[in-house]
Amino acid sequence: MSDDTASPKDTHYAKLRRAHRDRKRADGGLPPAVAPRQARPGKPSPAGRIRLYGLHSVAAAIANPKRKLHRLLVTRNALARLELDPAAIPCPVEIVEPKLLDAELGSEAVHQGVMLEADPLIPGRLAGLSDATLVLVLDQVTDPHNVGAVFRSAAAFAADALITTARHSPQESGVLAKAASGALEHVPHLEVVNLAEALAELSAQGFQTIGLDSEGDEPYEASLAGERIAIVLGAEGKGLRQKTRTTVDRLARLDMPGTIKSLNVSNAAAIALYAARRHLG
Repeated sequence: MSDDTASPKDTHYAKLRRAHRDRKRADGGLPPAVAPRQARPGKPSPAGRIRLYGLHSVAAAIANPKRKLHRLLVTRNALARLELDPAAIPCPVEIVEPKLLDAELGSEAVHQGVMLEADPLIPGRLAGLSDATLVLVLDQVTDPHNVGAVFRSAAAFAADALITTARHSPQESGVLAKAASGALEHVPHLEVVNLAEALAELSAQGFQTIGLDSEGDEPYEASLAGERIAIVLGAEGKGLRQKTRTTVDRLARLDMPGTIKSLNVSNAAAIALYAARRHLG
């Protein structure tokens, strides 16, 4: 209740309660007010390397023969949960305490007791899509949490690749990999310089390029056609860029009956992938 609507009696008793708390605190009867906990940043990664953390991300990276591994820091409990023989891990393994990982990664990282230093994966090119039937394309989606979640959806629905732009897209990182929950190791990542040219090349390869837009001309399900599909999603807020909207073969919308008419990009990706998989059979 604001002071504008409080009665004189309410205001009087509120002052008495505050005065009572202040006296108790001064007498040691109440703990002092606690300041908000400040986030502590971690240490920078060695040049040319990334730090992966979290059980799923690290386990998938260790199992990926394309990953070059450098160092694994792990607690005894996390090592038991990984169910891996340290002698079989192709890099030095150090058993550490959780507080050391907190210092290395920062207080905000949910590391689950494990950190892996590795080289980032090298993005592929469109020429490697000769056998692909379903790909996702992101038009300048910059939030690593969102991109990681899209990777996870792509892995769940067996997408053949995820395509991003070289600029205005997050680089591979521990944050992105944690959100992907191991999917970085299973979904090929392709990087392009010019998205409009890439979409034209995909169309020439026989892909039906479908841009998702809340003001699309037709329902998404009706736009699905052919045996090769490329789903194009834009950043939250601004959506697809105008150049992208005019380059895709079709512009479609996800019709939703509820009061909210837009979705997080990773949720939209999951729904679109599910429908495309059903179409492709």
